Amino acid sequence: MPSKSQIPTASGHAANRFAGRLALFYGAIFALVGSHLPFFPVWLRSVGIDASWIGIITAVPALTRFTILPLVTGLAERRAALRGAMIVTAFLTALGFAVLGTQHQPLLVLFAYAFTASMWTPMVPLTDAYALRGVARYGLKYGPLRLWGSAAFVVGALGCGLLADVVATRHLIWVIAATAAVGVAISLGLAPLDKPGAPPAARHRATALLRERGFLAIIVASALIQGSHAAYYAFASITWQLSGLGGLTIAALWALGVVAEIVVFALSPRFTLRPALLVAIGALSAVVRWLITAQAPPVAVLAVVQLAHGLTFGLTQIGTMGLLARHVPIHIMARGQGYLAACSGIVASSASMLSGAYFARHGPGVYYVMAAMALLGAAVMWSARYRLMDYPQSAASGG
Repeated sequence: MPSKSQIPTASGHAANRFAGRLALFYGAIFALVGSHLPFFPVWLRSVGIDASWIGIITAVPALTRFTILPLVTGLAERRAALRGAMIVTAFLTALGFAVLGTQHQPLLVLFAYAFTASMWTPMVPLTDAYALRGVARYGLKYGPLRLWGSAAFVVGALGCGLLADVVATRHLIWVIAATAAVGVAISLGLAPLDKPGAPPAARHRATALLRERGFLAIIVASALIQGSHAAYYAFASITWQLSGLGGLTIAALWALGVVAEIVVFALSPRFTLRPALLVAIGALSAVVRWLITAQAPPVAVLAVVQLAHGLTFGLTQIGTMGLLARHVPIHIMARGQGYLAACSGIVASSASMLSGAYFARHGPGVYYVMAAMALLGAAVMWSARYRLMDYPQSAASGG
């Protein structure tokens, strides 16, 4: 007969149920990203949308990140309906992609995609806020939950890529819509969380976050470091192709980065350094990564450099979430995530446009600009390190 210590507790069952369902939902979200990112522009072209319209349409998600997204996360928080907002946005995202599949006129596609992006872009910050509440409630670790999203991104991209070889290109939108529908089904099984008991006098803190220098340092540093990936996301494949690398090699280089990211998320529960220091390490790793990438190194060096993605993206994400968990009251975590996403959207879209103009003139030299962004992010985090250490611990508990 098992001892009492060997019998799983009710709270243990609840924690496992929460973690399992959240991991599945993270997987659904990022499988959608993985199927959408490479193939949505291909679908647009297949239904007769010209390049100028494609540029306008694909810019919509970046715009919604700092306009609609904070409104959605704020509304979810005021209604104390974080899980409900995740379900509703998942449903409306799937509906939006289904409607998109019926439209072929540029203006109608733009309107349908604007609605879809308005519902889709809040899903990640809502889910991160839900995850951090669960982390606080059950004593879990963020990294092992989030890694399933990274793994699903690869699966989504590869799966849609394989289907692209056997179905007509104009039907790829239905693959994307079906992936979104899977997210709806999974969202219905998300475990409810206790509503955070925010004292009425503390409700003003949601907007007060933007007046707190420590919080501003967190979101600005994270936005700069993650935004320094803009040239990589936009031009890495083009640069590698121009240097003579084949499609399989290019795909392998991207996969190496995602695998390194997954490893960092998996190992993150063992990290003992302060979150601010993790962010600073991620930033300095990005500086080195982009300086090397700017030299257009041979493929063997690129393979090693790609492994740094685990630090430049993964470690920065782990550190940022750790800082938010410590320094943002739990009852306004969704608002905090919304502000982070909005700041990141502004920086990423600006960096992307800057990268395009700079790449046209200087090619791989654009990575020097990205290195400067990452270094600035490190400086912001380093200058705020004492302020973050001195942050009132009651903030993390919502008191």
